[in-house]
Amino acid sequence: MSYGLVWFKRDFRVEDHAALAAAARAGPVLCLFVVEPALWAQPDAAAQHYHLMLEGARELHAALRRLGGRLHLLVGDMPEVLARLHAQAPFSSLYSHEETGNGASYERDRAVARWCREQGVRWHEFPQFGVVRRLTDRNKWQSAWEAHVAAPPIPVAKPSFVDLPWPAQRAPTVEALGLSAQTPPRRQSGGRQAALDCLHSFLDERSGQYRGGISSPLSAPTACSRLSPYLAWGQLSLREVVQAARLQGARLPEGDRRRAGLSAFVSRLYWHCHFIQKLESEPALEFSNLHRGYDGLRENDWNQAHFDALVAGRTGWPLVDACVAMLRETGWINFRMRAMLVSVAAYPLWLHWRPVGLWLAREFLDYEPGIHWSQMQMQSGTTGINTTRVYNPIKQARDHDPRGHFVRRWLPALRRVPDTWLFEPWRMPADLQARCGVRVGEDIPQPLVDLETATRAAKARLHALRARPEVKAAKAAIVERHGSRKRPTKRTRKAAMDDAQMEFEF
Repeated sequence: MSYGLVWFKRDFRVEDHAALAAAARAGPVLCLFVVEPALWAQPDAAAQHYHLMLEGARELHAALRRLGGRLHLLVGDMPEVLARLHAQAPFSSLYSHEETGNGASYERDRAVARWCREQGVRWHEFPQFGVVRRLTDRNKWQSAWEAHVAAPPIPVAKPSFVDLPWPAQRAPTVEALGLSAQTPPRRQSGGRQAALDCLHSFLDERSGQYRGGISSPLSAPTACSRLSPYLAWGQLSLREVVQAARLQGARLPEGDRRRAGLSAFVSRLYWHCHFIQKLESEPALEFSNLHRGYDGLRENDWNQAHFDALVAGRTGWPLVDACVAMLRETGWINFRMRAMLVSVAAYPLWLHWRPVGLWLAREFLDYEPGIHWSQMQMQSGTTGINTTRVYNPIKQARDHDPRGHFVRRWLPALRRVPDTWLFEPWRMPADLQARCGVRVGEDIPQPLVDLETATRAAKARLHALRARPEVKAAKAAIVERHGSRKRPTKRTRKAAMDDAQMEFEF
């Protein structure tokens, strides 16, 4: 008996699932989830990602059981798994969503495509986001995104199921996959139900804090939607989130802060896909400068001591170190603090974006390769098309944590330091340090470099390179291939500034 094989990758749901629905229309279905050790051995993989994925897979299995089927788990390299299964129980078609992942998943998909061609198996792939595969004209992208998110959600399929010809396997432990067992103790839980609870709390209540609340690390944990992990692993579909936000916004009266927040949030979902499209169109940007004229800018100046101090949260700048502490504990910080971390790494510490990006990929529970690597390069100044964005961690602390609540929460050693000295504790007189019970250079570190001097030197190096004629000349081609074509709308000046802020940062 012929059947269709549905391969679940980063799409752990039955709702609005194009691949499952198409397979169900064609005939009997076998639902497969494969743990691929080679992917989990990549330097951007972390145990928290694996746990979040398994939580989604368990709930997907329960949903399929309610439909009369099950999710079958196998372990191995995907082409070998397919070959083994096809030899014992031949299938006619493979169904999955398109994935814009890291370099390893891209090469895996190419290997799967070769295997399918060789075996005469047709591979049906369906868009997961508003990302266009083999996009030929960036001018057409915005209308394609809108068409994707505006289409009716796909009803839950009710397939005729078939089973594996042998018993399913158990999921390997993180230790068996070579992952560190250490995970953020307060990370978000995965799974469809947790995702829906998070979505509804945002739509009904928290969206009122969105505008004006997402920049400060104090208000952002509740003001932000917190939906990014569930979108990254497909426990919610992009389309259902956009449509739910638009529907809720339309129901709310003019002047309701939630309405404005939801409008800004939908704009952010547009940018979510805009950045993933960059990686889809140019996979090399995970590894190489988007503008190759910037090659050699930082690569030869790697400072391991600076990097180790950043990872340990021992830079000496309190807001930076507090953000690292929160990230280790929760797997999340808000977009402005992410941008600040990368800015500090790229400019005063003069670190290349690739190793910093791998560290942050492991730390971010919501790591989405397309967004992540585009933003790493943008914030590091190597895209060639974006304004230089340098965040002063002392100014950011004064702007977004003026009373020091965030810094004191995550850096206990600073809890007795007066507000006057909190964001520059290295300037405290020795007698005041003694009274506060904190010794700069021992209990807390001295700053790694002089912030103003190092930042000025870094910007000078970057701008000198940017001014070269050959670097300027290559800019137009990058704008044509990757630049935004979002059409402006009539808005207030403040709204336009808010959206501009959201467009270019995490």
